[in-house]
Amino acid sequence: MSCIQTIQDYGLRSLGLGERLLPRNDFTLCEQFTLIGSGMIWNIYFGLMALATGFFLATTVALGKASSNKWLRKPSEWFIFLFRGSPLFIQFFFAYFFFLSLKKSYPMFDALTSAWLGALIVLFLNTAAYTGEIFYGALRSIPKGDIEAADAYGMSGWSRFRRIIWPTMLRLAWPAYTNEAIFLFHATTLVFFSAFPAWQQRGDALYYASYFADKTFNPFIPYPILAFYFILLTLVVVGVFGLINKRLNRHLPAARKAKMRFRLNLAR
Repeated sequence: MSCIQTIQDYGLRSLGLGERLLPRNDFTLCEQFTLIGSGMIWNIYFGLMALATGFFLATTVALGKASSNKWLRKPSEWFIFLFRGSPLFIQFFFAYFFFLSLKKSYPMFDALTSAWLGALIVLFLNTAAYTGEIFYGALRSIPKGDIEAADAYGMSGWSRFRRIIWPTMLRLAWPAYTNEAIFLFHATTLVFFSAFPAWQQRGDALYYASYFADKTFNPFIPYPILAFYFILLTLVVVGVFGLINKRLNRHLPAARKAKMRFRLNLAR
């Protein structure tokens, strides 16, 4: 079988398209690259959806924590503390068994026990908590002069938030938020180890990498391929977020623009 034919057969297998049966023996390098790459579709899905939805919840949580009203501040503080204070891996297991018990009582919640929705909810809440703390720190760092200038121009309420506070918060938080986005995409590999099942062997990238490692008893081919895909994904995230960072800081002199710095995180 040619490599082009292999890509046609297995390129979208993780979505249920193409060949149903996995190869059993005589694995080629092309098959491993193709199937692991096919599984990356799910990792990208988890990361993108969690980022897109978590961003708005994080903004709400940050504003709540910065509020002087304790009925808004306390729930935000406890939400951040709960999801930052417990391991993501434990959150996956707790959520799965909670959704499972919910499904037994109310069958309409069946979809929550599937990885595509249940695991996504966990990632969404987790990244919202971490990002909310980042945004809260940025809110506290907004120069008072910016707010005073907005007041001098007669801005108040929603207008001041939309034109001054929110853009400044994003500009200050963006480098740290970029690191959170990178970590979130890497954290999608934990879905494989969670209790959420892969439906009809349509798993993520780590699912296929583990399959090849188990069948060949050689982890030194599939896992480096998996790492290669995540390195490419990280470069894409850095590039896209870097462009957004330049856009957010386009009005500043070059000496004052926020630099994108990335540091190795040995622990969450």
